[in-house]
Amino acid sequence: MRLGERELSKLRWRCRRGLLENDLFIERFFRRHEETITTRQAEGLNTLMDLSDNDLLDLLLARREPQDELDRPDVREVLTLMRMPATPEER
Repeated sequence: MRLGERELSKLRWRCRRGLLENDLFIERFFRRHEETITTRQAEGLNTLMDLSDNDLLDLLLARREPQDELDRPDVREVLTLMRMPATPEER
């Protein structure tokens, strides 16, 4: 099920980070997928937002993989989408 406008707005606000590198990944994710984010993806994204900035960046840069309570299909799906490299048009 796709997110409504209000839920999407709340999710965007929740995803604001203190580390620029994380913000770049997150903004690119929203630019690409804003119209199609599902409730499952939102749950995965919310779980990632509970992490510290440095732990999140390690996951986004694939320095490490989700483990324990983070090793869930929704989290892995969002990470896969967020890790997709920028296209030439996005640079």
